[in-house]
Amino acid sequence: MARQLRAEQTRATIITAAAELFDRHGYESTSLSDIVEHAQVTKGALYFHFAAKEDLAHAIMELQSKASHEVTNDLDGRDYSSLETLMRITFGIARLSVEGPIPRAGLRLATEGAAVRPPLKHPFMEWQDIATRKLTGAVKEADVRPDIDVEAVAKSLVSFFVGTRVVGRSLEPVAHQPRRLAEMWHLTIRGLVPVTRRARYLNLAARLEREMRVA
Repeated sequence: MARQLRAEQTRATIITAAAELFDRHGYESTSLSDIVEHAQVTKGALYFHFAAKEDLAHAIMELQSKASHEVTNDLDGRDYSSLETLMRITFGIARLSVEGPIPRAGLRLATEGAAVRPPLKHPFMEWQDIATRKLTGAVKEADVRPDIDVEAVAKSLVSFFVGTRVVGRSLEPVAHQPRRLAEMWHLTIRGLVPVTRRARYLNLAARLEREMRVA
């Protein structure tokens, strides 16, 4: 049991070290030797858990997917409207990226074209599915205009969401993510939500930004 626990701790240490380096330098610019040095483990320990760098990338993306699902499932179980749930999901996923290197690395791996092995879905496709489902619900609940192309809006929203982080990585600290996300929602709400319901969701975007900054 003690040996199994040490092995699990070593695996977690390697994954965290790899995530920090992938997030900081990118997948292609990070070598296994870099990860061994950063994790302060032997090459034998690394190869015991991961046969190749691709396996490490996949493990990180699996953890990112699991964390995103947990955020989504938790919010799906609450008594929020579809649009509020979608907004809270985006802030929840963004909060993961602010707080930990693994979600940040997962996002960078996804934007750099790291291979995603089935049955794991590409995170952007997962997020598009969530957005499509919630926007469809929001149309039925009259929180979003009925004349929108739900699929097109879902794709654009995910691109906007991912773009705030990709651009921000080069220009500003990750701590600015709440502000960028609030700006994204302010623009989206003004374009999609009927005037009579707009104030509610603009206020929600501002509140979620404040809560994310405090957390």
